Amino acid sequence: MSALLNLKNLNAFYGSAHILHDLSLHVNAGERVALIGRNGVGKTTVVNTVLGLASLQSGCVELKGKAYSKLRTYMAAQHGLAVVPQGRCIVANLSVEENLVLGAAVGRKGHWTVREIYKLFPILEERAHTPGTALSGGQQQMLAVGRALMANPELILLDEPTEGLAPVIVDQLAVIFNQVADQGTALLLIEQNMSLVVRVAQRYLAMSKGSVVAEGVVHNSKEGLHDLESHVMV
Repeated sequence: MSALLNLKNLNAFYGSAHILHDLSLHVNAGERVALIGRNGVGKTTVVNTVLGLASLQSGCVELKGKAYSKLRTYMAAQHGLAVVPQGRCIVANLSVEENLVLGAAVGRKGHWTVREIYKLFPILEERAHTPGTALSGGQQQMLAVGRALMANPELILLDEPTEGLAPVIVDQLAVIFNQVADQGTALLLIEQNMSLVVRVAQRYLAMSKGSVVAEGVVHNSKEGLHDLESHVMV
């Protein structure tokens, strides 16, 4: 099975602050992987390193088998990776539909079009000409997911997608993430909501102090949920 994303012994910094310590992980084509851990352990820095936003001092990032020690922000998209960022980053001056179209700027062809996104999220079609930032928090997260899908990625990095959302919206997103994965898109789910993780992910990687300290198979059961929650507390 080929790795779409392979991080090897990453040491990444913000200025003089050393955040990632010899971190390694990979996501294969079609996989559903969860990266878990409490706040401040470096989960978002993993995303920022892949995007070239954190300073990679040693180690390398392999995108579809090609190794890079220095990255630019556009490289991930060129290699079929899309990001749903923490905080959603909806463009304020654009409508819902314009935000979606922005996601297609990379020019990759595939299943996901505006019409298909509207099938997935009917509320976005209802509010197509509304400013993106006028949506509710849950609707903005749907828009952020739809915008990422418009890039027709092979892998989506989802950074805390349920943060601040009501349980009913989390339930809807769990169904959507599984539908997207069932169509062949790999997922790297960075999440603290373990009830979502057990419903979506196949395996997990637990982080502490900038490193992966445990990994295993995700079991959709009470025991599996307890196991994941114990790792978040590390």
